[in-house]
Amino acid sequence: MLTDSLTPAAVASIKNQHAHLFSGQRKYLRLLGISALVVLAYYLLFFRYYGIPLSQFTHGCAEIGKYFLRMFVWQNFSDWPFTYYFTQIAITLAIVFAGTITASFLALPLSFLAARNVMTTPMLKPISLIVRRLMDILRGLDMAIWGLIFVRAVGMGPLAGVLAIIMQDLGLLGKLFAEGHEAVERSPSRGLRALGANPLQTHRFGIFTQSFPTFLALSLYQIESNTRSAAVLGFVGAGGVGLVYAENMRLWNWDVVMFITLILVVIVMTMDKISSMLRAKYIVGKEIEMYQPQETKRPKMALFRSR
Repeated sequence: MLTDSLTPAAVASIKNQHAHLFSGQRKYLRLLGISALVVLAYYLLFFRYYGIPLSQFTHGCAEIGKYFLRMFVWQNFSDWPFTYYFTQIAITLAIVFAGTITASFLALPLSFLAARNVMTTPMLKPISLIVRRLMDILRGLDMAIWGLIFVRAVGMGPLAGVLAIIMQDLGLLGKLFAEGHEAVERSPSRGLRALGANPLQTHRFGIFTQSFPTFLALSLYQIESNTRSAAVLGFVGAGGVGLVYAENMRLWNWDVVMFITLILVVIVMTMDKISSMLRAKYIVGKEIEMYQPQETKRPKMALFRSR
């Protein structure tokens, strides 16, 4: 390396010549040290003022170890009601797909109303502001809270879970789709307007054509995320595998809890693989050879030599 061939005197000379560079490095290291001390002080104050003694922390770690041991010792495995377990997992997947797909298609037109590069006129800008605040309200409530609301409204069952996913994803995906619309290149839209395209055609071919990869990627990711999160809906009575979790946790059947968790992990891994294949096909795409016109074949002319 270059520093290996430099003597200490040469290094000191370089530091004197470029003092401003080394002073910036010292300032960065000082800021990093202060930040580390602030974080450490925060944790100390947190454990001090919220009444979490060290003995309680160590006791909790020991209890967690016991629970993990129970999770990996499966007793009477052949007598478990596997049909019931897999039926509840299938209900959870049905809730996730119905809620996420519905929310994706509902959030798409809503995102155009929230995009600032679409709602550009003075009359349309207030509509964009109102739609954005509406989406803030929708995603401000957790999925479990929406589940409690819809369990009271429509009763216990998968319908409450589907509606809870729709309400939360409508706010989340609507915001992310709108940001995807705003990040596109504006030249195609200008070209379409110059050619006489109406606003609908401009948004369809000038904006959505570019933001479609974002739409697909976010929708696929949200399906994976909701598969993990939908288990909570069963705790509030919105159907699905969460009911199995609640029952077995109440009965201290931690081996069943681990079995269901492993099944969900496998499902999420499978969905991630499928999502990566779809993204590779519809987002990355394949290279297409450029069109090359064939050379016009001319008939060979006989050459005659004059004698």
